[in-house]
Amino acid sequence: MNRKEYNSVVKSLSHRLYAFLLKNCKNEALVNDLMQDTFEKLWVNRKSVEVEKARQWLFTTGYRLMLNTIKRNQKTELRESISETAFFERKPNLIEQKDFIDHILSLLTEQQRAIILLRDYEGYDYQEIGNILSLSESQVKVYLFRARKKLKEQLKKNKHLVA
Repeated sequence: MNRKEYNSVVKSLSHRLYAFLLKNCKNEALVNDLMQDTFEKLWVNRKSVEVEKARQWLFTTGYRLMLNTIKRNQKTELRESISETAFFERKPNLIEQKDFIDHILSLLTEQQRAIILLRDYEGYDYQEIGNILSLSESQVKVYLFRARKKLKEQLKKNKHLVA
């Protein structure tokens, strides 16, 4: 990958990578650092990364950097740590759909949330998700099924909030 191709990749994929990381960790400062680190790693490895595989490389690297940063900082959770009942007691019937969806996504495990975001928001296929998250294709399918099941249960339980 040459300088022009690198700049093109950065320009075309930075917004999507930023959105993916922000949906996963909900911390803008951390996401900004992760973006910088990810694109720096791409620059350092530009000669070994094929342009056609840059998207997958970026998402894999960004996701792994996020996990490593969380572990290094000994934070087990970056999303809000409020209980489900307290959330609904505090904002009965006033919650917007986006807030509700963000909340139920936060109830998923990090891996389930990443799979949902990669599949449903980014459009990756099972094999690509497996490559990014270091899972087999069948594991991706199982985790995706369980995540969607959990989301459906939450939606059914609280359908009055998403009218």
